[in-house]
Amino acid sequence: MLKIIYMKSLLLLFCTLFCNAIHAQPGLIKGKVTADKDPLSFVTVSLDRTSYGTITAEDGTFEIKNIPTGTYQVVFSLLGYQTQHIRTVVAADGSVDLQVALQETIATLDEVVVTGVSRNTQLRKSPVPIAFISQKEMSMHVNNNIVDAVLKGVPGLSAVTTGPNISKPFIRGLGYNRVLTLYNGMRQEGQQWGDEHGIEIDQHSIERAEVVKGPASLIYGSDAVAGVINFIPTIPKGPEGKITGDAIAEYHTNNGMIGTSVGVAYRKNGWISTFRTSGKTAMSYQNQLEGRVYGTAFREFNLSGMVGLEKTWGSSYLYATVYENLQEIPDGSRDSLTRQFTRQVQESGLDDVKTRPIVATSELSTYQLNLLHQHIQHYRLFTRNRFKIGLGELNALVGVQQSVRREYNHPTLPQQAGLYVILSTLNYDVKYNFPTWKGIESTLGINGMYQTNRNSHGTDFPIPDYNLLDVGSFLFLKKSVGKLDFSGGLRYDTRFWNWQDFYVKKNPATGFDKPTFFPDTTGATLQFPAYRRQYNGLSGSLGMTYNLTERLLFKANVSRGYRAPNCTEVGSNGLDPGAHIVYLGNRNFNPEFSLQTDIGFLAYLKTVDISLELFNNSIENYIYQARLYDEQGKPVILVPGNFTYQYKQSQAQLYGAEVSFNLHPPRYKWLQFRNSLAFVQGLNRNQEMLEREGNAARYLPFIPPLHGRSEIRTTFDKPMGIFSHTYLRAEVDYYAAQNNFYAVDNTETATAGYALIHIGWGTTVSNRSQKRLFQVSFQVDNLLNTTYQSNLNRLKYFEYYTASPNGRSGIYNMGRNISFKLMHAF
Repeated sequence: MLKIIYMKSLLLLFCTLFCNAIHAQPGLIKGKVTADKDPLSFVTVSLDRTSYGTITAEDGTFEIKNIPTGTYQVVFSLLGYQTQHIRTVVAADGSVDLQVALQETIATLDEVVVTGVSRNTQLRKSPVPIAFISQKEMSMHVNNNIVDAVLKGVPGLSAVTTGPNISKPFIRGLGYNRVLTLYNGMRQEGQQWGDEHGIEIDQHSIERAEVVKGPASLIYGSDAVAGVINFIPTIPKGPEGKITGDAIAEYHTNNGMIGTSVGVAYRKNGWISTFRTSGKTAMSYQNQLEGRVYGTAFREFNLSGMVGLEKTWGSSYLYATVYENLQEIPDGSRDSLTRQFTRQVQESGLDDVKTRPIVATSELSTYQLNLLHQHIQHYRLFTRNRFKIGLGELNALVGVQQSVRREYNHPTLPQQAGLYVILSTLNYDVKYNFPTWKGIESTLGINGMYQTNRNSHGTDFPIPDYNLLDVGSFLFLKKSVGKLDFSGGLRYDTRFWNWQDFYVKKNPATGFDKPTFFPDTTGATLQFPAYRRQYNGLSGSLGMTYNLTERLLFKANVSRGYRAPNCTEVGSNGLDPGAHIVYLGNRNFNPEFSLQTDIGFLAYLKTVDISLELFNNSIENYIYQARLYDEQGKPVILVPGNFTYQYKQSQAQLYGAEVSFNLHPPRYKWLQFRNSLAFVQGLNRNQEMLEREGNAARYLPFIPPLHGRSEIRTTFDKPMGIFSHTYLRAEVDYYAAQNNFYAVDNTETATAGYALIHIGWGTTVSNRSQKRLFQVSFQVDNLLNTTYQSNLNRLKYFEYYTASPNGRSGIYNMGRNISFKLMHAF
């Protein structure tokens, strides 16, 4: 029903757009962009803080029509060139002609970011470590999901994975509810505490991603103690009055992944609209050691749309998205002698892993999903608005979203969901940018959410039916004094948790458990006693950027992050069938608080770019999971075949560095040599546990090893016959051995180091008249078909035996993968 309401709303607005004429007195901006006197194509020409814009043609010319009267900043940007801003006045029925020459550079200091700051801010002016990656850069890598698309271009960003389509982002060793994910500024609420599903966003709809590395609670409140990833969807900048779009098709050889995406856009008289549909399906992936890995096939479908209006008073946009994912649930069970994968055919009480049947080859090489899988649906509808009020500006975001998550884990009753939870969220975010006063930019804001979780027709209940209310307000200040740029502020948050007694009893119709509430509690078990609590937190940030020169910068920032415990940490009491773990919460937890210091040095020189970022993060009341033992020191088993973990709190510390070194010799403008290195160390500061467990408890879980990346890329922008914008790239991804791991209860084990080699090629194909026909790319990942395990791959620990005939344990990562992508723009 919710999907129908969303789609009807979207269609109604599209009809309004295409069927009603809007009276205006439009103006025109036209001109030509060159570099070294040669015409420059593919340059993005946009009016700052509006949706008006276009892309230059092959001869460098451009036109932006039907512009409302007013004063604008015209922004000219293209990767590899200095961004240029030109202030111009557009009169009614008037025309402005601009002749622009761009200078080549690799520097990104003038890029404008919107994440982690109160208003649009040049990257050079933000003391907080912020990285961005464009759609063009993301498309140069093989991406099974949107998180993979970003982490390959941002040092310090990693992901915990469960197969190729499930990636949970981690920033500097912290993830789950400590990383806040945004879709165009709106919080992504899809039960981030879970391991078994990824981020519900269509990778083809994203124009760029911005990553804040460090506590960003000042702007966003709880759940941003590690940082923020903001996925910003595409806003079309095509010609007025013409439908534009693109069609994408791709294929991956390793798991047979087939992906398609089609998007269209339209602009006229200040109205703008986009619509995109995408889908992909894949078999189980394979590697050289194990063949195909049973339980890793998936199927995904996305719809997204936007309608907006840009006028002199401001702007208003309405966004809607629909996400659907069907994902198999791997468990890693095998035949003890042959190591072939087996499958569960009995319920957990009768199941014996040693007698499970071997999976047939036909069940591995198929796009048909097996009976044990999860079904995730996510719906989103929200509006972003900007109103000019005198010299100030009011920004308002209001939206609703719903996540429906089902896990089918009953082999004898496959239509019965084990886990069936519905998470509904109302988000709001209102802020006012005051007029600049004595050089001080100030912003006052309030944001938060109201959220409900409901267990539906499932049989497993790891979390209760709860109600949550978040309210937070902040003040942000920014000022420049000579070569110094200062920014910072304070924030106060309140979170209210509330749920009633939650009982469980047998359902005669299915033989499994079902939820029940008072007064229908006869013969029932109280699984979640009533809970009501309020959490409060004060957070803030203060930093500065010192511009030694236009190309040399020094940055320093100190910030305090705040995170209220999530529902699983305080209230969980049941089996998560996908994780094979019984989770037990702790109702007496206090909020987490982090204090992080960042120091950065950036140099963008004529031949080379160098950046060095150092950080130290101390966390108070750090929440983690630990195996539960009885008084005799034996592991507690509440559900046979599943571990039992309980959440605990302690002190923790993380520190590390990210270094990048990018060479771009002026004599060889077509050549780039990019290098990065990221290091993080996570230490457990719980003295009681250290005394009891010794060195096994010294480190925190899920800490990525030393990671280096080196890439050689050649780019030829000038046409070579029918080919133009051709690139060739070769990359080495190096991961050191991870011997510093959380070893208590064998939660983690040592992971060997490995190196992966990737190569890629891409070009734009045109006809003889230089009209662009399509773009094509070809990539090979893991060229040498290396057999390896990532320490952040959860499948590494999916093992039922203490020893195996080949000495291998757990599941290994994907082997060689060759991918092809074709994109036609129209």
